[in-house]
Amino acid sequence: MALRTAIGLMSGTSMDGIDLALIRSDGEAAIETGPHASLPYEPAERSLLREALAESVSIADRSRRPGKVGEAERMITARHAELVRAFLAREGIDPRSVDVIGFHGQTVLHRPEQHLTIQIGDGEALAAATGIPVVFDMRAADVAAGGQGAPLVPAYHQALALAAAIELPVVVVNLGGVGNVTFISKGREPLAFDTGPANALIDDLMIARIGLAMDEGGRTALAGIVDEAALTVLLADPFFDRPPPKSLDRNAFSRSAVDHFSTPDAAATLVAFTAATVARAERWFPEAPRRWIVCGGGARNPAILAALADRVRGSVTTADAVGWSSGLMEAQAFAYLALRSLRGLPLTFPSTTGVGTSVTGGRLARPNDAAAA
Repeated sequence: MALRTAIGLMSGTSMDGIDLALIRSDGEAAIETGPHASLPYEPAERSLLREALAESVSIADRSRRPGKVGEAERMITARHAELVRAFLAREGIDPRSVDVIGFHGQTVLHRPEQHLTIQIGDGEALAAATGIPVVFDMRAADVAAGGQGAPLVPAYHQALALAAAIELPVVVVNLGGVGNVTFISKGREPLAFDTGPANALIDDLMIARIGLAMDEGGRTALAGIVDEAALTVLLADPFFDRPPPKSLDRNAFSRSAVDHFSTPDAAATLVAFTAATVARAERWFPEAPRRWIVCGGGARNPAILAALADRVRGSVTTADAVGWSSGLMEAQAFAYLALRSLRGLPLTFPSTTGVGTSVTGGRLARPNDAAAA
């Protein structure tokens, strides 16, 4: 199968901005990574996304875009289009040479137990603005078929691990706003599930206390002391004893257990919470992993990496250390998933989302669709 060119776009649960990555792939074993770009959200845009997140709680019909939700959808679609156009101009790439854009959008609500997941982002408008076909709304088919709709990236994790001939079994740990793991071993589909909050509670703490979007370099957490009693309270949530498949909404957990602590102690305790929830995932693996490879924003937080290394068996390293990209992993993955969608290949599997049978997903918007409508 010939390689095709795809751009992947990711705006994650941390809501800090958009990542863009270009790859060439057949949607299976062959992967060539290319140039990339990013675009941070302005403070007012992050504030709008948080308002949309709060307003989405009451939505029961996934097609509805009331108030701030619709405003946020228009904003992120325009910003994604702006990033794509600037990237193509900077790299001298003809839009006609790009086969597809994989557009994740921004998750504002995820309740798979109600067959409900909402990622805002107008795929038709993005296709019209860029002149490139767009695959979007990639979680919906899995949720409609009874799956969790998350995590979606394991197919890409497995392809990377097999292409790099990494010694198995291995775990890829994605630490965005929510944490998830992909366990990869010989001769089986990847096993994957959400583990708990990753950066979401820490980011929310920093915004509320200091007005910063994140704990840069883990400095605040490294200056604090873990409160073991509060950690025990946080870990008592029944989610952690539920076997996979399982997934989470970004706001599924509260940081109220640390509200009366100093900011460093609260951050340190939330870091320990993130690490402990990832470590607890090991009970569901069929065998002990040799290595834990960390990607996402958490891979840039030394406090989280150190806390995780203290709690798991096997070595802990970052995606960058093995030649991958910690920051671009999800953007690359959605480019890869878009190519799989074009070929009708599965995006999700019973072992990753609990769906009854492997399913493809995504809706395809072509550049002329908006005009035709």
